[in-house]
Amino acid sequence: MSRDPTIPKSASDTLTTRPSASADIAAFVAKAKAMSPPSAGGKGRLVFALDATMSRQPTWDMACALQADMFREAAAVGSLDIRLVYFRGMSECRASGWISDTAQLARLMGKITCQGGQTQIGKVLSETRREAVASGVRALVFVGDAMEEHVDTLCASAGELGLLKVPVFMFQEGHDPAAEQAFREIARLTGGAWCRFDPGAATQLRELLRAVAAYAAGGRDALTRLSKTAPGAALLLGQMT
Repeated sequence: MSRDPTIPKSASDTLTTRPSASADIAAFVAKAKAMSPPSAGGKGRLVFALDATMSRQPTWDMACALQADMFREAAAVGSLDIRLVYFRGMSECRASGWISDTAQLARLMGKITCQGGQTQIGKVLSETRREAVASGVRALVFVGDAMEEHVDTLCASAGELGLLKVPVFMFQEGHDPAAEQAFREIARLTGGAWCRFDPGAATQLRELLRAVAAYAAGGRDALTRLSKTAPGAALLLGQMT
């Protein structure tokens, strides 16, 4: 996978809710809570992947504003390194080094603009697999609204991540049926979760990103502790069966 010249390889150098949506988010938290927690000790490592094609600019800007919440949530239970992966254009897909500071991630994301093109989710899954083998990854979170690839090929890559015990959390903006089918299957094959959020819904996306960061840093117990400090998380946990 290529790397953007502006993205250093070293982290020290780096970059009105619908009821159904609330139910989806609650289901995601329930799924993550039921999973085995990461082993104690060491930093949690989370791959944070985003579709940066032209339709994604509003959500990219929103993710830039919300990314600090992931670090803050993780800090309450441990520590977190994030590897940013994004794709745009017809063939560009890039990955940063591991980032351990919100200012570094914000600086990196601020340098990237969305460009027209097609989805490259397969490259995201392949990069995550490579990194999981090389240095370990606790989870992948992907935020996107479309899927324009061969679903069986994506599922094969997802199955490899499942064997490596790397759950993939697929966060879908909007209601594209092809994307939903593929995202759900990727999540199922990896032992992760799928969740939809409304277009432009910053509150919903914030809840999802905080939840997955808590899981990456501290496992299912961290999600329960989150409910004691975040009213939104408490509301979600209250819906769990």
